[in-house]
Amino acid sequence: MQPTLSFEQAPPISVPYRFFLTAPLFGAAAGLVLAWFGPAAFASRWSPGALAMTHLIVVDFMLQVMCGSLLQFVAVVAGANIWRPHLVASVVHPLITAGAVFLATAFLLEQPPLFLAAALTFAVALGLFLTVMAIALLRTPARGASILVLRLAVFGLLLTVVLGVTLAGTLGSHGSLQSVWSLFTLIKVHVAWGLGGWALMLVIGVSFLVVPMFQLTPAYPAWLTRLLPAGLFLVLCLWSLQLLPGLGEVQALQSAVLTAGMLLAGLYAAATLWLQSRRRRRQADVTLVFWRGAMLSLLALAVSWLAFEALPQLGEHARAPLWLGVLALPGVFLSVIQGMLYKIMPFLNWLHLQRQGGTVATQPNMKQMIPERAMRGQMRLHFAALALLLAAVIWPALALPAGLAFCASCLWLEWNLVGAARLYVRFRDRLRATT
Repeated sequence: MQPTLSFEQAPPISVPYRFFLTAPLFGAAAGLVLAWFGPAAFASRWSPGALAMTHLIVVDFMLQVMCGSLLQFVAVVAGANIWRPHLVASVVHPLITAGAVFLATAFLLEQPPLFLAAALTFAVALGLFLTVMAIALLRTPARGASILVLRLAVFGLLLTVVLGVTLAGTLGSHGSLQSVWSLFTLIKVHVAWGLGGWALMLVIGVSFLVVPMFQLTPAYPAWLTRLLPAGLFLVLCLWSLQLLPGLGEVQALQSAVLTAGMLLAGLYAAATLWLQSRRRRRQADVTLVFWRGAMLSLLALAVSWLAFEALPQLGEHARAPLWLGVLALPGVFLSVIQGMLYKIMPFLNWLHLQRQGGTVATQPNMKQMIPERAMRGQMRLHFAALALLLAAVIWPALALPAGLAFCASCLWLEWNLVGAARLYVRFRDRLRATT
């Protein structure tokens, strides 16, 4: 049984919007950090600038949007009864925002107390969020590939949070994990569950529904909807075995597991591009182009990693992880997120204006919520910034223009989203005045 859309279950529009309107500002902050540190940020993945930028994007940009989207998506797609969504959002959103500021500042200033503050804040915020999401997803009667993958994604977020809080607490207390795990091993598992078990798993689960629905493509093959989540989950479990004593040094096992994961990611990207090539509508909108850019970045990520494995002299370079990180974060995940925001916010405006009693004559249509020209301009700047970021990995002297371009792209996105929110408020107030 496929999920049935339950629009009556949608939370108040302020629930997802507070997350959506905050996220791009942290992306802009990441761009400014890169511009400030310049080439030094690309010296190593462990430099303060690189670590701060990574977490500004992953925790501050991606997590904000993904949490806001889940509160909406789970209610509508899974028909789940989310416990007091307005209260949950009112608690989780400011705590995630504060925790993100603590964490980024801790990396920049290398202040242990800030790591402890971040660990405590995220533990409380995401503990509440995960509890509410888990109960809603376990109780929903809906079935289908998307529901299963959403459950796996929430589990992936749980492990990511546990590992991340452990790491932040260790850094904050000057503690050592050497007695059980090495710090580097814990980081590798944390990153794998964060990017693979949470972010990519969520993208896969959402795409099973929204790619055929919004992009008018054929449905994903049934065998692929079973293989991708199960295979990715198995890969992550095998990757986590390195936490066991004696298995952390088995490089051949780690390489084989990671190769399998990259092949699955490449298969997903290739399948999505193939489906998009068979879509019923020939004209490509902004959301479609963002998704295509994301899938091409995912393919490039898989191919790059395989090349690094085949050519160790490249893979062992200090900036090789930065190349993969740029492809993964701005290339894959931020492209998908921005494409979906340009689809979600106009639709939510339309849906909630309908609930206010609006008619076609009293409200703009979805295409008028955010001007097409503004969306396309911002999209071009995003991909130009992505190209500059990749070039800056090779030629660090380009770090300043890359950081400024990425900052400008995020600010333009913020401007477009704020415009859509203001339009909703204007028409909502007009409708209320006539009733």
